[in-house]
Amino acid sequence: MSGFTVTSTVDAIALGNFDGMHLGHRALFSRLGAHGAVCVIEHYRATLTPHIYRARFAKEPLFFYDLDRIRKMEPETFLEKLHCDFPSLRRIVVGEDFHFGSGRSADVKRLESLFNGEVVAVPEVAVAGEPVHSRFIRAHIEKGEIERANLLLGRPYEVWGDTVAGQGLGKEKLVPTVNLETGRFLLPEAGVYKTDTCIEGEWVASVTFVGHRHTADGSFAVETHVIRKNIGDVRGKIGVRWFRRLRGNRKFDSLSELKKQIEKDIEAAGEKR
Repeated sequence: MSGFTVTSTVDAIALGNFDGMHLGHRALFSRLGAHGAVCVIEHYRATLTPHIYRARFAKEPLFFYDLDRIRKMEPETFLEKLHCDFPSLRRIVVGEDFHFGSGRSADVKRLESLFNGEVVAVPEVAVAGEPVHSRFIRAHIEKGEIERANLLLGRPYEVWGDTVAGQGLGKEKLVPTVNLETGRFLLPEAGVYKTDTCIEGEWVASVTFVGHRHTADGSFAVETHVIRKNIGDVRGKIGVRWFRRLRGNRKFDSLSELKKQIEKDIEAAGEKR
């Protein structure tokens, strides 16, 4: 947690894990007011927006609690900690299914009885008949259903990673690509996707492959090709925004056949989203 000088100005907090920073989470944030903050209960299994990447999708300041350090606290002890960390706290915003305390023993009603202030329990958000929950978004991404996942997120799904050395075939025999190590971020089902790639702060149209390179060395890779832009030697951290799946992953009889397909993928990615 940050120091007293910062937290003493916070009078409202949203509590939750907030993996995804999706439309349901935004419904909570909208109830915070001018001096609100987002309090993330971090369980380190977040795969949609791990740790500080959540800050990309919130205008409010973020504070983090390590779940392992608070999971055994009794509800009363946890509320005491909140009052200590946020001395001006007047409002707590949670989802209607929020639980806390040792063994998740306390619910919203218990929170209302323990907290000497306003508790706002935000109802479940649904889009096109589907409840907005991180687990459903993960399921769509794992199936390559990016458009559906983006609908629930309220934005394009975004993955960040560090550039790593590739096999060297792309630039020589196929098309130049940037290879990524994406860490904890959840990756879509293997295949080729229409994407945008962020390089040095600029988002540019791209095609991204994720999966095993069956036609080459068989190794797993995440590699993105930037369309109509000479990017040179890219290093450091880059982002990828995923829009839709163009095709699945398969093995080609030769690199020349693979190159022809890649050219078709690039053409398909140039179509209207």
